[in-house]
Amino acid sequence: MFRLLFTLFVCGACSVLQAAPQLAPARLQALAGDPFWLSLGHYERGKLGGWRSYVDDDQFFLAADGAEDPAAELAATLQALYRDASLGDRHPQCIYPARTRWLREQLALDDLPALRCPEFAAWYADIAPHSTVLVFPAAYLNSPSSMFGHTLLRIDQADIDRQGSPLLSYALNFGAYIEGMDNSILYAWKGLMGGYPGLFALMPYREKIGEYSRLENRDLWEYRLNLTAEETARLLEHVWELRQIQFDYFFFDENCSYRLLELLEIARPGLELTAGFPLTAIPADTVRAVKDAGLVARIDYRPSRERELLTRAAPLDPLEQGWVQSLAADSGALQDAGYQALPAERRALIEDGAYRLLRYRASGAERDAADAARSYRLLQAINRNPPPRLEVARPILPEDGHDSRTWQLGVGSRDDRAFAEYGLRMAYHDLVDNLDGFPLGAQIEIAQLQLRQYQGNHWQLQQLELAGIRSLTPRSRLLKPWSWQVAGGLERVPGAHGDERLVGHLNGGAGGSWQLGEELLGFALATVRLEQNRDFAAWLSPAAGFDGGLLWRNHAGNLLLEAQGDYFHNGEVRRRLSLAQQLELGDNLGLRLSAEREFSQWAPPVNEVQLQLRWYYY
Repeated sequence: MFRLLFTLFVCGACSVLQAAPQLAPARLQALAGDPFWLSLGHYERGKLGGWRSYVDDDQFFLAADGAEDPAAELAATLQALYRDASLGDRHPQCIYPARTRWLREQLALDDLPALRCPEFAAWYADIAPHSTVLVFPAAYLNSPSSMFGHTLLRIDQADIDRQGSPLLSYALNFGAYIEGMDNSILYAWKGLMGGYPGLFALMPYREKIGEYSRLENRDLWEYRLNLTAEETARLLEHVWELRQIQFDYFFFDENCSYRLLELLEIARPGLELTAGFPLTAIPADTVRAVKDAGLVARIDYRPSRERELLTRAAPLDPLEQGWVQSLAADSGALQDAGYQALPAERRALIEDGAYRLLRYRASGAERDAADAARSYRLLQAINRNPPPRLEVARPILPEDGHDSRTWQLGVGSRDDRAFAEYGLRMAYHDLVDNLDGFPLGAQIEIAQLQLRQYQGNHWQLQQLELAGIRSLTPRSRLLKPWSWQVAGGLERVPGAHGDERLVGHLNGGAGGSWQLGEELLGFALATVRLEQNRDFAAWLSPAAGFDGGLLWRNHAGNLLLEAQGDYFHNGEVRRRLSLAQQLELGDNLGLRLSAEREFSQWAPPVNEVQLQLRWYYY
């Protein structure tokens, strides 16, 4: 009897020892309000007060109201850490290592059940985290998800620079999870409206770098961060907590770049990176924020296959570029007498160019035996006659470009009517904007608003552009990309009674662009347009037309000369000739002089000139 009572007493004592400590309400609230705990739960202040978590997955929370109550989630976590150790890998200590570490440190929890967590331990040991790199694949206009660029983290092992290759590291990515094959329009719409769940994914870095540099031909910028090994470990512990946990995904704010800023705030408590992005999180802006926070120790650049090919082909004349094409199509041309008559140093450049062209064309395609055989024969020729080392000029850093939003203040006249114009563009860049950090011929404009005030205090909405995208990539003998454009929103056009009519429109076009000089681009596109205009009998009126011009990079800035025309099915014809020159006054300041002449079947020609100050900010 005594032995039974003693056994019950010992078991009861052990239960007491294994019970979670009871925190005073003030202490509980203080811990729940700690910035690090709020970061672990991805909490933000609700617009009407209180808290809400960005996490959109009930499996992440231990408390029933944990998504809205950080204190309840903390209390539930503390209780859960003392559950029976027999749960093994399903024990909350194993599921929430970052929470466990922090609470153990804050509350000196020396009596927690001892667990090994073999699943987490094996995962962690395989990654062997030691340092962190922020990777920025540059913008790629031909992919809706990549128009603004993208950011991800690379987790490196110890001594990566001396003993290993970064291709053996791991890439940490946050992105939209898409089931099926949504078309580009549906993809963009659902991305804007939060129609996709967002998930973190960890994969070998070699797979991710191949996806960007080969499939999409994007330059990569790698920013080595000065996070310590302990800070990198803290980040990765939280990543384990987020496996298969869903967030809402929005292109412009709750996106890849914003989520990575949250992880960096967890890695180094005290950082306030996300506070600067209440509306949008453009990747280049977030990279700039990381840099401004003093987190960047070194920057490395990896050019894309396309840039390497164009760099190798640049010193070749048209005849030599023809040989590049011939060798890529048939390696048997290596024995051609005409080819063998070329100097050895020129043949070395041609053979290397042909090999790079063959690899470029094979990007994303299934392996082809004939292509593989040609590649092998070209490699043999390259080994016999090696070319000089390829030196790719390093472009201006993308974060050194102008900020993403733009305030516009202009004065001008439309025929004999003077006006002032006030504008705001939420993102990002047009063909004439300050160019540093952006490719010539690329335009992405989102949410462009322009209000005009005429004499007599007459105000009118001049333009409300939802989106305007243009990709003018020059064609060459080796590469022949299409140029294209698409835009939609509200704008003023000449009306039937000599006034201006506000119309809704959706237009697009496709064609070609050509490099006419080192800093001169010419383009010509065929266009189509749908317009909702109350002056037209039909509710929706189609038009076909053209858009062509010259884009010149000069010492003052960019100059655009453009001619456009629309020919409607009802007989209305509109044409416009415009000229715009940007004067780059500073990194985030520009002065634009523009002039245009509009022609319409319904009204005499109209002349408009404007001087506009453009301030880029975030």
